[in-house]
Amino acid sequence: MPKLKTHRGAKKRFSVTAKGKIKRHKAFASHILTKKNSKRKRNLKKPTLVSKSEYKKIKELLPYE
Repeated sequence: MPKLKTHRGAKKRFSVTAKGKIKRHKAFASHILTKKNSKRKRNLKKPTLVSKSEYKKIKELLPYE
C-alpha cells in the first residue's frame, strides 16, 4: 500500500486539536468590513471547529494529522 499524500491546501487551512477535532478559521473577515458591526468582526477573528458533516471529508485530505 503506497503512502497517502496530504492535501497541501488543506494543511495550510486546517489544524488538528489534541483531541482530534479539526480547527478552521471563519470566512467573510477579509474585506467589506465597514458594513459589519464590531461584534460580528470580533467573532469572525475567533477560530471554530469543522462541522460533523464536513469532518470526514477534511480528515481524508489530512491522512497523517
